[in-house]
Amino acid sequence: MFYCYLLYSLRLNRFYIGSTTLPVTERFENHVTKHYGNDAFTAKTTDWEIFLSIECASYHQAKLLETHIKKMKSSAYNRNLKKFPEMIEKLLMKFPGE
Repeated sequence: MFYCYLLYSLRLNRFYIGSTTLPVTERFENHVTKHYGNDAFTAKTTDWEIFLSIECASYHQAKLLETHIKKMKSSAYNRNLKKFPEMIEKLLMKFPGE
């Protein structure tokens, strides 16, 4: 499976957006255990939570969604993705998997 995912930290009031071929829970554990090093963005705090996980048809599609969401640079947009699932459906159609 392939995923685009959003983590949220209340302490930082920030989102982390990524894509993975791993199950999101496994990727999340890697982040919170600082598997990616102490200099990684997610190492700044320990209160990360999985905010949203989007299942994709391919890794290419997951990367396209990640890039799109990052370019939006909007916490409101990120929250709306969770609040309005139809937005995700439209994104998946806009960026079809290969």
